[in-house]
Amino acid sequence: MRRLAPALVGLAALGLAAAPVAAAAPGRTELFTFTDPAITESSGLVLLASGAASGLVVTTNDSGDTGRVFVVDPATGDTVGTTTWSDDPVDVEALAPAVRGSRVWVADIGDNNAVRSSVQVTRVPVARGDLDARGDVTTYTLVYADGARDAESLLVHPVTGRLVVMSKGLLGGYVYTAPERLDAGAENELEPVGTTIGIATDAAFLPDGRHLVVRDYSRAVVYTWPGLEQVARVDLPEQDQGEGIAVDGYRGVLVSSEGAGSPVWEVPWPADVRREVRPERGATTDPTASPEPAGSLLDDDPEAIGWDPLTSPWVWLVLGGTAAVVALSVATGRRRR
Repeated sequence: MRRLAPALVGLAALGLAAAPVAAAAPGRTELFTFTDPAITESSGLVLLASGAASGLVVTTNDSGDTGRVFVVDPATGDTVGTTTWSDDPVDVEALAPAVRGSRVWVADIGDNNAVRSSVQVTRVPVARGDLDARGDVTTYTLVYADGARDAESLLVHPVTGRLVVMSKGLLGGYVYTAPERLDAGAENELEPVGTTIGIATDAAFLPDGRHLVVRDYSRAVVYTWPGLEQVARVDLPEQDQGEGIAVDGYRGVLVSSEGAGSPVWEVPWPADVRREVRPERGATTDPTASPEPAGSLLDDDPEAIGWDPLTSPWVWLVLGGTAAVVALSVATGRRRR
């Protein structure tokens, strides 16, 4: 994963006062620490909710590692299983839980310079113990309808099983849906259906698929699905480089960060967020149900994609930073007179 340039980080810090304030989550705690020295760049996080490995956590390293995922016991932080699925992925950046069983989708979707003609996703089995899945998994090729994008977020709708990819941009990212059924022998086109926050480093659906949560380096933002209406924002614990988020039912989220021996935090939803995301009575979670509409195709017009510069926190950060620089220059000029 590419770090932000120091100048941009400084500019963002100067503009913090101008950005909308997110709510802090009460009771957040350090759940465990990765003890495995091989986990150096946790980028993607899944809390398994079904199958033989239910209750275990899965993570993967950022680009530079071989194709493997780590199964971790949250009671100890110890790695209890590893699945090797490839020898030479390009840039793995995300994980998402499969709809059924102890499997995860691994997303080889990183593209810092937006030059890849296609990206790949692979569904990988996970369990206690070591698995060698090389040659036993199917990889699907994805292409963007509007050209190459850098992305670090993969989601799987828990009812329909449909894949969703979120691109990563400074002022905002695009949300893309994959075809209802993936074809292993062809390119599968990702269609844009909306936008999300800037610098999105991971995302996940809530269990009934009516909401999803997206994180950046400091906050988690909850959206409706498929409308992508922003309904809540929650501050996350300070992390070196937070790039993982996993949903813990309707209670809250787990978040991870790059760095050897990094902690995983448990962040419960504040009461108002719990009320917002709780499931509707009688709502189906049948994974064979018909997919919800993915939405209409969008163009690059900010009004058409629903991006409002007045509500984008990154715009406020840039404007606030610019104002601070101008004020500093004026003050310096006055002192010199």
